[in-house]
Amino acid sequence: MTWAVETLALTKRFPKSTGWRGILSGLTDRGEPVAVSDPAVDRANLYVHPGELFGLLGPNGAGKTTLIKMLSTLIEPTSGSARVNGFELNQESGIKATTGLVTSDERSFYWRLSGRQNLLFFACLQGLPKPDAAERVLAVLEQVDLQDVADGSFLTYSTGMRQRLSIARALLNKPRLLFLDEPTKGLDPIATHNLHQLIRVKLVDSQGITVLLTTHNLDEAEGLCDRIAIMNHGHIQAVGTIQELRRSLGPGSPYII
Repeated sequence: MTWAVETLALTKRFPKSTGWRGILSGLTDRGEPVAVSDPAVDRANLYVHPGELFGLLGPNGAGKTTLIKMLSTLIEPTSGSARVNGFELNQESGIKATTGLVTSDERSFYWRLSGRQNLLFFACLQGLPKPDAAERVLAVLEQVDLQDVADGSFLTYSTGMRQRLSIARALLNKPRLLFLDEPTKGLDPIATHNLHQLIRVKLVDSQGITVLLTTHNLDEAEGLCDRIAIMNHGHIQAVGTIQELRRSLGPGSPYII
């Protein structure tokens, strides 16, 4: 079986504050090895089924975003290994061609351009010919229900609309796997519900896209995800459905943010 995501003892340590020489050479100005922090992700073992909506649940600083960044090839692991859609982490082009990434802190859109113009720009960056780009942009706008406001300025979009546009951009390359890093952060309850419907119904249930989602909200994870991994201090502490986790942890094991 080819897993959508599989990791084996995946670990990331960051160097403690140092100058450029330390970053490039691994040595301090005195010629000593640069000290490293405690692992942000520590020997993570994880398996995600194709077509699954999988949640990474944990408090801020648990290592969720660092894990997502390693799997999407934004940062290199310190040790361990992983495969994403069957590609090793050093096969960056294969991973990027089959995945999409959405973060909650979106700053790369051009605010004076319309939603459609932004998506056309990013489609061209991905190498889509202009006629194909226009067709694909229309398709993803319809997927995220933004076709009626596509020609409005990004500057006028609500937070929920901007997050939907981020998902639309991540869908341009027809990914098999979407990484969603706290996609509902900062959204009001109605916008959160609408985004949940988009993710669960349109992307996962209807199209079979695998989604790996991070959250610190237990209710969100319970209501949305097929399976959940609880993560804290860089460790994956338990994996399973909500029912399996309740049985394994017992009634006296509360989840505390």
